[in-house]
Amino acid sequence: MTVTISTNGSIFEEQGSPFFYLADTVWSAFTNATLEEWEEYLDYRKMQGFNVLQMNVLRQWDASGSDLEWEPFALQEDGSYDYSQLNEAYFDRATEMVRMAVERGFTPALVLLWCNYVPDTWATPFQEGNKMPLEVVEPYVTYAVKRFSAFNPIYLVSGDTDFPSELANRYYQTALDTVKRISPSSVATLHIQGRLREIPEVFMNHEGLDFYMYQSGHNSEFQHYSHEIAEHFYNLSPKRPVINGEPCYEQISYSRNVYGRYSALDARRAAWQSLLAGGGAGVTYGAHGIWSWHKKGQKFGIVEGEGFDSPYDWRAALRFEGAWDYSFIKYVFDMYKLVGVKPLDIVLNQTKEIRAAGNEDTVILYVPVNTKVRLDYEAEAYSFTTIDLVHRRFARTDAYRENGYSVLPMHEFEHDVVIIGTKK
Repeated sequence: MTVTISTNGSIFEEQGSPFFYLADTVWSAFTNATLEEWEEYLDYRKMQGFNVLQMNVLRQWDASGSDLEWEPFALQEDGSYDYSQLNEAYFDRATEMVRMAVERGFTPALVLLWCNYVPDTWATPFQEGNKMPLEVVEPYVTYAVKRFSAFNPIYLVSGDTDFPSELANRYYQTALDTVKRISPSSVATLHIQGRLREIPEVFMNHEGLDFYMYQSGHNSEFQHYSHEIAEHFYNLSPKRPVINGEPCYEQISYSRNVYGRYSALDARRAAWQSLLAGGGAGVTYGAHGIWSWHKKGQKFGIVEGEGFDSPYDWRAALRFEGAWDYSFIKYVFDMYKLVGVKPLDIVLNQTKEIRAAGNEDTVILYVPVNTKVRLDYEAEAYSFTTIDLVHRRFARTDAYRENGYSVLPMHEFEHDVVIIGTKK
C-alpha cells in the first residue's frame, strides 16, 4: 500500500480513502532489536492498530546500549565512521526488518539524517569530529532510497533538527532533492527540533515537502505547545497535513533533568489537543524504552542534551496503557470520519486547554478537566455523546441554551473526556 497526500492538502490517503496516521516512535530498532524481538513488537503494535513506524536509518546518538554490533558504515581504527564505506550487511538486515513491518500492514517512516550527523546543529557536541561529509549525503541517500523504495516508505529527511546555518540547510536540501529525484512519488517531510515552529523558506517553498511535522516535546514548561504549534502550522500556506511527530513520550522523564515522568494522561492530552488544534491528520505515540530500544541492565544514562532519566525495558514499555489510548483515538477518528477535522474557535471558557474541532456533520471537544463548557455554537442541533477516556464509557449528553450561548453540562466522569456531537 502507498500513502499519499489528498488533493486539498489536508490529510493522508491510502487508495483514495482517508488514512489516519498513527505512528509509533521506534528510532533505534535497526541497531538494537533482534529479529525475534522485532517480530514480537510488530505483532503487538499491529494488534493495537498502529499503521506507521518512525525509524532511524542510521544509529541514533542517544540509543540505549546493546550487545548487537550493527553499524551502517565501516569503522575506522578510532571507532569513528568511514562514510565512504556502507555496511551492506547492516542494510540487508534493516531491509528485512522493513519487509517484516510492511507485511503486517505498517508504513515505514524513515529518518535519513538525524541532527548529530549534520554540522552546526544543537547536537554537534554529541558526534563532534565525525560528521557526515556533505559530498557523501547524495550517494548515501541515493543508496537508502533505492534500498527501501520497494516498501513505499515515508521519508523524514531530517531528525530532531534546528536550522542553524546555511551549511546545515544544504545537507537537508541535498537529501530532500535526492529523495524527490529518485522517487518523486514518495511522501517526505522534516522532523524538527522540539518547540520549533519556523522552517526556512527553502523548505517551506519546496514542492517536495509534503506535510508539516512538529514536536511538542518533553519539556514540562511547554506542553501547551502541543496545541499552539498545531494551530501555527495549520494556518500556514501552502496547506499541508500537520502531524505532532513527537509529543511527550509516556513515562519519559521531564527533560533537562527535571524530576518527574509523563503519565498516560499527559501523553493522551498532548495527542487530543494536537489533533483538535489543527493536527487532525494523525499523531505519533512514544514509550520511554521503545524509542531507544532499552534492555534492562544496559547503559542509558545520557545526561547531556535533553537529560532524561532511565527508560523501562522495551517489553514493559511496549505494554504501557497509553498506547491503547492512542489506538482508541484512531478508532474514534475512523468511526466518526474525523480525519482532517478542522479546529473551531467556539469555546468560551477562559482556557486554551479545552479544544474543539469539527466538519460538516460532527463537532468534537476535548475536555481535560471536568467543567461546564460554554460554546459560541448552535449545539442544540447536535446529539452529543461524552466518552470517558480512561474506562472508555459512553454517556448521552444534552446541550442547552443559557444567557445566549450553548452549554454542555458537567459530566459524571472523573477523568478527561471527548464530547462528540453529530447533527440531528
